[in-house]
Amino acid sequence: MNLFADIRELVVAELQALMAEGVLPQGLDLSNVAVEPPRDAGHGEMATNAAMVLAKPAGMQPRAIAEALAVRLMEDPRVAGADVAGPGFLNLRLESAAWQALVRDILTEGTDFGRSTIGQGRKVNVEFVSANPTGPMHVAHARGAVVGDALSSLLAFAGWQVTREYYINDGGGQVDVLARSAYERYREAHGLSPEIAEGLYPGDYLIPVGQALKEKYGDSLLEQPESVWLADVRTFATDMMMAMIRDDLAALGVTMDVYSSEKALYGTGQIEAAIEALRAKGLIYEGILEPPKGKAPEDWEPRVQTLFRSTAFGDDVDRPVKKSDGSWTYFAPDIAYHFNKVQRGFDELINIFGADHSGYVKRLKAVVSALSENRVNLDIKLIQLVKLLKGGEIVKMSKRAGTFVTLRDLIDEVGPDVVRFVMLTRKNDVALDFDFDKVTEQSKDNPVFYVQYANARVNSILRKAREAGLDVSDAALSLAHLAHLGHPAELEVIRKLGEWPRLVEIAAKGHEPHRVAFYLYELASDFHGLWNKGNDDDSLRFIQEDVAVSQAKIALARAVGVVICAGLGILGVTPVEEMR
Repeated sequence: MNLFADIRELVVAELQALMAEGVLPQGLDLSNVAVEPPRDAGHGEMATNAAMVLAKPAGMQPRAIAEALAVRLMEDPRVAGADVAGPGFLNLRLESAAWQALVRDILTEGTDFGRSTIGQGRKVNVEFVSANPTGPMHVAHARGAVVGDALSSLLAFAGWQVTREYYINDGGGQVDVLARSAYERYREAHGLSPEIAEGLYPGDYLIPVGQALKEKYGDSLLEQPESVWLADVRTFATDMMMAMIRDDLAALGVTMDVYSSEKALYGTGQIEAAIEALRAKGLIYEGILEPPKGKAPEDWEPRVQTLFRSTAFGDDVDRPVKKSDGSWTYFAPDIAYHFNKVQRGFDELINIFGADHSGYVKRLKAVVSALSENRVNLDIKLIQLVKLLKGGEIVKMSKRAGTFVTLRDLIDEVGPDVVRFVMLTRKNDVALDFDFDKVTEQSKDNPVFYVQYANARVNSILRKAREAGLDVSDAALSLAHLAHLGHPAELEVIRKLGEWPRLVEIAAKGHEPHRVAFYLYELASDFHGLWNKGNDDDSLRFIQEDVAVSQAKIALARAVGVVICAGLGILGVTPVEEMR
């Protein structure tokens, strides 16, 4: 049940009735009519913008529309008040019974409460992490992994068919550097001193790779020129790195549906096919680019290149796909990869990138628009950096990684649930401080603890009720006489529960999983507030002498727990039933 959607349907129906009666002109577009919580809770429980958005096309004063609509809305038994404010804002209050019924709906639907069909089964591909297979994932990868995985779960909850995908960047020069670095560890495994020259990867994580190479090849690669061993060592080391990355993702609770390889695009005709598809549309040409901004003409060597006309789709400049020496640019395999996704029939594409990829946004959007003839939308989410703090100091690098703190370090320190929740306490495009002291303290300032504590309190209520001999099964609680939930503090919690289905749809449409974390914190705060009021007002305690009153109040607590569990499920966080 989505009460906000139900009341919007009521508003739309009454507007259509006003059009039929001639009060409003026929044929008004009602698609922008919304029903939402008012900015000021003191103004009501819901508000509609109907009069404001229809005034101009109707050629009427918004207040006149609002007043006519208010009269009709008051005829519905769910509406307790419809007040016109200012130039034409319409604030609504519902009868308590309309809110109380939500508790029964939640207990009946369980964690499916709030599940939506707005995705209409559309196929969406969410590409995230896609770290170079050259070492363990670091903290920035952790944030991208959490955002991508939570977004995927959110979209599935809202009715999309979701494919989680990892694009293995194994086609560039970085994997040759990995092979050379691993070869030095192979030499080390034979008792030789590794020569970790500048530019190679120094981390200890390559020591097991060197030992594994020794087990497979013995000493046959020693003293051999690079041309002999490079390809085999590159494949071997890349496979081991990807196995480690898969393990790290699993430790975070992330499972990919598809792993795609950049290397697999070369020599298979896929790059050529993608470029030819663009050429057939007149979007590939031979040309000379202007000097980049800030570069003096004398420092720029003009040369003929094969270019993609990305400016036709909103990009700042056209983009090279082939160098003057005939080799592909880094952009060419990206074109082929996205062409492959378009050909697989996805209706929407979402890429989760690090902030250092901001320069790729316009060109990739342009090429997807071109290849799909504007059928497929590509949304790119940029993940800002994470700063690790402990004792007010920035956390030092990981010895194992050599240059950064790894995802596994983070998981080993605080656990996957804390990592996942904290990574969603800021919007993806805002830098995030991960303070180890804060995320382990038991206070309201620690959102992970605060939400989990609310769920633990719900379970504490249920345990005590069972000990008192009460039937607190969902089936029994769904039959409770919910009219007992009439206190303003109780209704406030119910109204927050009523926002959940609407929040799911807003977050899914905006590709903003952090909204779920924010909502859970607000719900937990309202529930803790109700709990604390019970310390001063006996009538607000969840277990009362009157069994019927107890069941109603326990039903409300259980409904809070159900929604918290549903939200944590989307975030990939395991609910805690007892705090220790």
